[in-house]
Amino acid sequence: MSYIASLDQGTSSTRCMIFDSSGTVVAMAQKEHEQFTPKPGWVEHDAGEIWRSTQEVIGKAIASGDISPNEIKAIGVTNQRETIVAWDAQTGAALHKAIVWQDTRTADFLNGLSAEVKEDLIKRTGLAIAPYFSASKIHWLLNNVDAVKSARAAGNLRVGTIDSWLLWNLTGGVHITDVTNASRTMLMNLQTLDWDANILEIFGIPREILPEIKSSSERYGVTKSDGPFGAEIPIAGILGDQHAAMVGQACFEKGSSKTTYGTGNFALLNTGTEIVRSKHGLLTTVCFKFGDQPAHYALEGSVAVTGSAIQWLRDELQIINNASDMDSLAGSVSDTAGVYFVPAFSGLFAPYWRSDARGVIVGLTRSATKAHLARATLEAICYQTMEIMDAMAADSGVALTQMRVDGGVTASELCMQLQADVMGIEIIRPLITETTALGAAYAAGLAIGYWESIDEVKANWRESKRWKPSKSAEDRATGAARWKSAVQRSLNWVE
Repeated sequence: MSYIASLDQGTSSTRCMIFDSSGTVVAMAQKEHEQFTPKPGWVEHDAGEIWRSTQEVIGKAIASGDISPNEIKAIGVTNQRETIVAWDAQTGAALHKAIVWQDTRTADFLNGLSAEVKEDLIKRTGLAIAPYFSASKIHWLLNNVDAVKSARAAGNLRVGTIDSWLLWNLTGGVHITDVTNASRTMLMNLQTLDWDANILEIFGIPREILPEIKSSSERYGVTKSDGPFGAEIPIAGILGDQHAAMVGQACFEKGSSKTTYGTGNFALLNTGTEIVRSKHGLLTTVCFKFGDQPAHYALEGSVAVTGSAIQWLRDELQIINNASDMDSLAGSVSDTAGVYFVPAFSGLFAPYWRSDARGVIVGLTRSATKAHLARATLEAICYQTMEIMDAMAADSGVALTQMRVDGGVTASELCMQLQADVMGIEIIRPLITETTALGAAYAAGLAIGYWESIDEVKANWRESKRWKPSKSAEDRATGAARWKSAVQRSLNWVE
């Protein structure tokens, strides 16, 4: 027997999943990690904890599947994007907590950039001017953390996204990232697929601390024999989580799209080898690049808070004990009783890009209950997704008739039905919903010939369930208008 392993390091947990040639999961282990919010708008992770969790889930997955390390032919890595780690090359220790993609501490710095600089950044990178991306986070670390300053002065500083942090630790010092993660830093030129010297100068970031940019599917190095895998295994696939989901959903052709429901929601549309600039608040990003083949690009719509809104109901409000309780609670009422919830905890991403927004609950009356709030939370996930898919249709000129979905929230039958009702299109969930980990596995397997072609990968895709809309066009229009009204009330809360 032979397998491909995938490390899926996400915003709330780390997983190791092991797949066979049919794309079936044969072993899996997962562990949550802590999230730190030391100040309003600040979101951090402990990079050391993430590495320890990674080692633990690798061991547990191998043991649970009764798999020999020699049976694992390659490893793929996929990760939460934009999150930044700084570490010392000599000690291997992280020099500060990882600054997470949701963090907004750099909003003032970005707002202070000139209009000319902002326009140039958007043109070169395809991204919006927002603290979401990595460049301003690195700038903050370089200018505010003494340990980072000292490591830089000594020539020992290394900085990278989570994929680079894991690769460094797994291999014992290989410093590489792939084009998809690099495209999310606001430091990579979309056309050259390399770090942009002009942008590095704007943010005061020395090139030598950054990883080398490679394709998404090639051999980067091998794991240490005394590491958590217990053998020298090639690491041959790296993809940011949303790009990995595109590969896992077999969205290889121009015009194909998917939406992943996780901590946030992320929709991508493959635009082929053409760089398409958005006019409706979307991002232009690299979709994937396999070896020496030309890069494929994508339009992306990003929603900051979707699944994490359910976590908020569970952890902060404590109106549910488990995320799996949402359907029964929200399904106990037939509507939201006029309640709308805009979970703009750290601002709004696409299509608004408003870091001044904050969460609001509107339409409350004395009859509103926790069940109505739970249903409004599921509807918020659906309405935010609707807005980015509408923008995608406007940019591409193609009206969507169906949408492929994946990620943890798709386990909610009610949420998927609400999504079909809100958008008026069919929602399709694949048999294997954990397409992020699967996509990283595919990238690694293609690099070593475990799968010979993308046609072989496409043949593995299977439909699990399909939801059809049940609401009238009038009801959809009324709900969308009320949602947009609620969004307006979330704006201008932070000066």
